[in-house]
Amino acid sequence: MAQLTEIRFHGRGGQGAKTAGYILAVAAAEEGWNINAFPEYGAERRGAPMRSYVRISDAPIRLRSSVKHPDIVAVLDDSLLAVENVTEGMDDDDILIVNTDKSPDEIRKQLANPNVKLYVVDATQVAMDTIGRPIPNTPMLGAMAKAAGMPQLQSLKDAVDVRLGGKLSQAAIESNYAALERAYEEVTQ
Repeated sequence: MAQLTEIRFHGRGGQGAKTAGYILAVAAAEEGWNINAFPEYGAERRGAPMRSYVRISDAPIRLRSSVKHPDIVAVLDDSLLAVENVTEGMDDDDILIVNTDKSPDEIRKQLANPNVKLYVVDATQVAMDTIGRPIPNTPMLGAMAKAAGMPQLQSLKDAVDVRLGGKLSQAAIESNYAALERAYEEVTQ
């Protein structure tokens, strides 16, 4: 039977959820997995809630629908907890990673399913300290690598090169590496 991992990102326009999904997909493909990645958003505008989806499998992926029962959810903006049920479709053993400066206990009180495996990291602060901008996408990927045990940090770094290499300077690429590594170390349960 095929192994399929489904991931859903919740973010706001401009936070890099779409790019995070693509970086994750490239990293998984580098590790030999089959992948499927796409965003979902309404009117394109900075700050509007949006979602991004990634499927990773050891078999070809034929599903093209949004992810309804994610194994992993990454929330790039904790203010979304008040307006969206980010745990929708999640089972108790699924992983939720939230970008927040709050404690896991504070976040758990805001969840429709408080029994998920909850991880928190202040990805915005990590991004400010390492990248110099409040874009939490690459720190969230570092946190995901630690919390979910996939993908490998080196695969994420390689994917950052592939996805952002032509758009960013080498210094900016290296600051994204630092964000990945620091969030990997700082994510807590």
